[in-house]
Amino acid sequence: MIVEQLWTANPFRNFNYLIACPDTGEALAIDPLDHAKCLAAAKEKGWTVTQVLNTHHHMDHIGGNGPMKAATGATILAHAGASDRIKDMDRGLSAGDVVKVGKSVELEVLDTPGHTMSHVCLLSRTDTPALFCGDTLFNAGAGNCHNGGHPAELYETFAGQLAKLPDATLIYPGHDYIENNLGFTLDREPDNAKAKALMGDVDGQDPNDPLVTTLALEKEINTFFRLHSPTVIAKLRERFDDLPDEPDAKTVFLKLRELRNSW
Repeated sequence: MIVEQLWTANPFRNFNYLIACPDTGEALAIDPLDHAKCLAAAKEKGWTVTQVLNTHHHMDHIGGNGPMKAATGATILAHAGASDRIKDMDRGLSAGDVVKVGKSVELEVLDTPGHTMSHVCLLSRTDTPALFCGDTLFNAGAGNCHNGGHPAELYETFAGQLAKLPDATLIYPGHDYIENNLGFTLDREPDNAKAKALMGDVDGQDPNDPLVTTLALEKEINTFFRLHSPTVIAKLRERFDDLPDEPDAKTVFLKLRELRNSW
């Protein structure tokens, strides 16, 4: 499996992706908003885009579908529940489905509600798994739930699915928000030495060559995985005086998501 991460340089700070089969040169485009850049990259590599996958229906993820399909005839895939939001969707996906690219690439579909209620992530079936997570999981952060999502569902996705993936899993999000997200982590957990050190490393990083985190690293620097941290809980109590003495993980997650909305 070959992964091409494409920085769009747009105001939304989107990443687009091409996933190619090294045996056949067939490629899958994920959320190809910058269709021109995706098509140019595929041409340069000698790849043929045969499928387009949308992680969810927001316009900054589906806006390139029309030009991509016109240029390549690619099949459009997305969550089965998003068929009324994504024009000309060819294949509706459900949890456990497998997206095949060429002869040797297999990507398992995860049904990951929260940012929207019809959101999928893709997990590669490779020796080192890779997670293409759209706007569910960001480097050092979590997706918002403003436009058709729900924070309780996002918590269940994090706790019930993402946290259980192998620690070596590579994280490929839909946007480059790592610096701002690390700022929130340090606001909530100022004694997080790993996040503080990483902030120095990624300060001013070239998003054309960004850090690719692992799930193990996310568990160290992403406050939405650090729900049992005494510092996180103590800092929450400063803002929410009704917080129980020993809050459960879901309560901590929901309070963090509430704070992040206005941070």
